[in-house]
Amino acid sequence: MNHEKRANLLVNVLSIAIPLVVALLLGIPTKLDLGTWTKSLPHVIGAINTLTSLFLVTGLIAQKMAKISIHRFAMSSAFALGAIFLVCYVTYHLSNPSTRFGGEGAIRYVYYSVLLSHILLSLIVLPLVLRAFMFALTNQIAKHRMIARYAFPIWLYVSVTGVIAYLMISPYYAA
Repeated sequence: MNHEKRANLLVNVLSIAIPLVVALLLGIPTKLDLGTWTKSLPHVIGAINTLTSLFLVTGLIAQKMAKISIHRFAMSSAFALGAIFLVCYVTYHLSNPSTRFGGEGAIRYVYYSVLLSHILLSLIVLPLVLRAFMFALTNQIAKHRMIARYAFPIWLYVSVTGVIAYLMISPYYAA
């Protein structure tokens, strides 16, 4: 199997395995006692999504200005923050029950619409971002640009809606 086929296989496996593992971990009825420090993770996750959004916008601006080294740094930072987000998210949900949204009326529908679109699009964007990153790393710039055209707006939407969902649910986190 050649290098590109192996890379595509890895992207496919990760694109399926990550959501499955997250779903399984969320469904664990008995939470692990990892300490009270884990209760602060939603705030860290909110900050990570905010920084990711900022790095994504910075990366886009740098790309439009042909500042490729800044673009690479910004997008690599956003990608690394995605990995850190995943670790924090899994750690939080392994050790804490899910927080229920306490809003009532129309705001409840707004919150769940934001959350649902955030979750569904995060599943779609994962393989796109992994491929865009793989193409950038292997200097397949034409393929990178082609997939980034679709990946970028979805990734930015997922990051921004992550911040919005965090701001909406944060008053309901247990102290």
